Amino acid sequence: MRRLITLLMLLGPLLQLSAQEVPFKHGEKITYTVFYNVIGIYINAGNATFTTSVEQYNNNNVFHVVGEGATNSKYDWIFKVRDRYESYFNTNDLQSVKFIRNINEGSFKMHEEVAFNQQTNTAVTSAGVYKVPAKVQDVINAIYYARNLDYNSYKPGDKINFSMFLDNKVYNLYVKYVGKEVIKTRYGRYNAIKLSPQLITGTIFKDDDKMTMWVTDDANHIPVRVESPIAVGSIKIDLKEYQNVKFPLSIIAKN
Repeated sequence: MRRLITLLMLLGPLLQLSAQEVPFKHGEKITYTVFYNVIGIYINAGNATFTTSVEQYNNNNVFHVVGEGATNSKYDWIFKVRDRYESYFNTNDLQSVKFIRNINEGSFKMHEEVAFNQQTNTAVTSAGVYKVPAKVQDVINAIYYARNLDYNSYKPGDKINFSMFLDNKVYNLYVKYVGKEVIKTRYGRYNAIKLSPQLITGTIFKDDDKMTMWVTDDANHIPVRVESPIAVGSIKIDLKEYQNVKFPLSIIAKN
């Protein structure tokens, strides 16, 4: 799940919200299949789901997005993953107010909570108080914020800068707009927007790793495929199912 979230979070540029209607709503649920390739064959390694609800937090209306990831049970004996990420962000400006993650991967377990104060530009964790840039995003919040961008305003090669707070650090990154094309996934063909995010190098990615991401070329901007090498092998993530999306998807045909 950390790999999936790390891949998807890089879509999160920090720009002013456009005048368009926010492209998600209460009750949306999107499900992905994660494929892993280490010997030239992609295997169905696990799944991830993202659900959206509208709730009250500190007397304000917020979107509450929950991302959950798990390995397929038949691979649990090799490496078991049961992860849960949560983000609370304002419905009016999509700015993050709270982030929670519970990681359960093999013998590694971690619980983290981050409280964001957009007025003082600080992030508070159990390790301390950190100064952050204005409009800094958390991991999940960044994905949904980016879905509101108008990609028709960019041309191939344009870089969109953004800042993200992760593991008590601020990362200044970018995503490159590549263009538009039809992408065929395991579950369907879509009219899509092609992007190339900058990666955070480390235990998952190497310095020369390149990632490609496709999102629906419609008002939803839902990621439908992510491809990237990782430290060992490569990974591919395909949109499998979607429920209660706000606008019609740019799907050409289902497989």
